[in-house]
Amino acid sequence: MGIIQCNDICKSFGPKVALDHVSVDIPKGQIFGLLGPNGAGKTTLIRIINRITIPNAGEVLFDGRPITQEDVQRIGYLPEERGLYRKMEVGDQAMYLAQLKGMSMKDAQAELKKWFVRFGIQDWWKKKVEELSKGMAQKVQFITTVVHRPSLMILDEPFSGFDPVNAELIRREILRLKEEGATIILSTHNMESVEELCDGIALINKSKLVITGGVDEIRHRYGNNNIELVYTGDTALAPQEGLFAILSDENNAGRHTAVLSLDAGVTPNDALRGVLGQPVAVNSFKELIPRMNDIFIKLVTEE
Repeated sequence: MGIIQCNDICKSFGPKVALDHVSVDIPKGQIFGLLGPNGAGKTTLIRIINRITIPNAGEVLFDGRPITQEDVQRIGYLPEERGLYRKMEVGDQAMYLAQLKGMSMKDAQAELKKWFVRFGIQDWWKKKVEELSKGMAQKVQFITTVVHRPSLMILDEPFSGFDPVNAELIRREILRLKEEGATIILSTHNMESVEELCDGIALINKSKLVITGGVDEIRHRYGNNNIELVYTGDTALAPQEGLFAILSDENNAGRHTAVLSLDAGVTPNDALRGVLGQPVAVNSFKELIPRMNDIFIKLVTEE
């Protein structure tokens, strides 16, 4: 049983259906991607999990029981719409938000100081929020989301506004938090981050759940059973009836890059044995698995 179970969630705003019988199970200790185009219903589901919005039907379970406001204290939520009090000092703002999550003043200050050093912003403690760059403000908000060590973190577009160096810093911290036992819901349009970070995903489109499951399992499910083969030889590779057809074969000074389409039921090992029976030297042999970006586009446009 997951840390969060959304069972048959429905939500409408007047005539607009935001979520239509959506069920998602989010396992403990994983990074779980919540995906979908703009307006699909992702943010509505996140708000329902956080008890900001109440569903018209369905229920959310936290650790197997109906979620309560006390459970929300164990959640760290970084919304896509960022917001800090611009006239406050950065340290005071961070302390205020940490104490709202139940931390004592002593613990909040100790933990925040560690995080500020880790993120290289210790010199900004006494600065006004309005003096921060967008990236600096993003760092402060990320810190205040995770400083109370919540068991569940919901990060909505956490890389937005960051340059590549700071985006990498956030990625490393997300992985570290997972290693320490946190469960993380990651809502993002960045499919590279999904492949790099996420164990599982749920894709919502037009208010409905389109697909959910493990990232590797989904990528294999939508593969075309194609293999890329790099080989050298005096003659081109020949197709093998009952094993594979050759979709393409590019020859660059005797070094060939071919794409093989395996017949139904044929494994990559079967195909490799058929290749090795020919007068060629195999340099590399790999399954062509579609990227999450391609799967996302395929599923959304088909819908």
